[in-house]
Amino acid sequence: MARTKFTKAEKSWILYDVGNSALVLLATSVIPIYFNSLAQADPAVEKVAVGAWGAAETIASLVIALLMPVLGSIADMEGMRKKFIVGCVGTGAVATIAMGFPTHWLAFLIIYVISAIALNTSFVFYDALLVDATTDERMDEVSSQGFAWGYVGSCIPFVICLLIVLNAQMLGLTMQNAMLIAFVITSAWWVAFTIPMLKNVTQKQFKPRESHAIRKAISGIGTTLRAIWADESLRFFILAYFFYIDGVHTVIKMSTSYGSNLGIDGTQLVLALLVTQFVAWPSSIIYGRLGTTIGTKKMLLVGIIGYFGITLFAAFFLRTATEFWILAICVGLFQGGIQALSRSEFGKLCPKEHANEYFGFFDIFGKYAAILGTGLVSAFTFITGNPSLGVLSISVLFVIGFFIMLRVPDRR
Repeated sequence: MARTKFTKAEKSWILYDVGNSALVLLATSVIPIYFNSLAQADPAVEKVAVGAWGAAETIASLVIALLMPVLGSIADMEGMRKKFIVGCVGTGAVATIAMGFPTHWLAFLIIYVISAIALNTSFVFYDALLVDATTDERMDEVSSQGFAWGYVGSCIPFVICLLIVLNAQMLGLTMQNAMLIAFVITSAWWVAFTIPMLKNVTQKQFKPRESHAIRKAISGIGTTLRAIWADESLRFFILAYFFYIDGVHTVIKMSTSYGSNLGIDGTQLVLALLVTQFVAWPSSIIYGRLGTTIGTKKMLLVGIIGYFGITLFAAFFLRTATEFWILAICVGLFQGGIQALSRSEFGKLCPKEHANEYFGFFDIFGKYAAILGTGLVSAFTFITGNPSLGVLSISVLFVIGFFIMLRVPDRR
């Protein structure tokens, strides 16, 4: 089947991934290392910095989980999805710049949580706009292209920021000032690539506006959950997703913090994660095409197995910078594909006029509510004092997700 060119709406939707991915990359690489440097000034926190970072990620995820059913339902009303995106991007951009000012680890962590909530909440509305930007037949391809170009596009501002941070002394900057410049560049990039989507993607699928929307949204949570549970495909898919994608995002969020705790040089950590972006670029595109030709479910199972192996490698073998590079390359092979196909498959299964409401639950059940994974890492690290045991605990999420995914009816 010949592939048609991407429409203006599809291209604009893809570009948002290019914009937000700059902050995602910074948050999974430089920001945890910078936080570690702030935490080292406090002897009470220095040894459990990984646990403190995991606790912050868990708090952010819990807030998102509580907000999304209500906000998602309201966003399904005519013209509301893009308004929520504007609010999230505006708040997130300001909070990201504000991270450049605190010198105490706790103040920094609080502002980071606000930024993380705004960023990850925007993804829920963005994901729901996929049903407006393209068709069911093209969702795997468009969703995968979003992740793919997000990976490579995010490298442009990231490399600029990295050069500023690594050469701060030569440029006559303190580390705090260098980080502030990095946060400003990242925020500006995010805002700039949001504009095309706001201009060119129209919310075609919606429900009528209603009075007392918040009250009705709260009362409708149970109805939506029952509808999801009644659909066998949605029920098993979202349960599987809850476990395996929770593990995926825990690996993404905790990798640099874990590597830094092992004593691996920060520059090595960041450069290795930069390689992840370039590996993930073609891998995501290939994943999308394989999902279309041989089946989305099969490719998701391959991704789950891949991440299970990655977790075992991190727990038992990751000790040096070379091993972290190997880990980063392996993550790049599966990261974009498993996220993109999960998003597109759910978009095909859910009712389009309630896409935001359903995607709200979709994200609660795992995508940006990595509560179990970060909670497990944090708990095991605090209890045992051994971060490797915390990382090992993530593997059980992939095992459970794999066996539940096997029960999802094959749509093909």
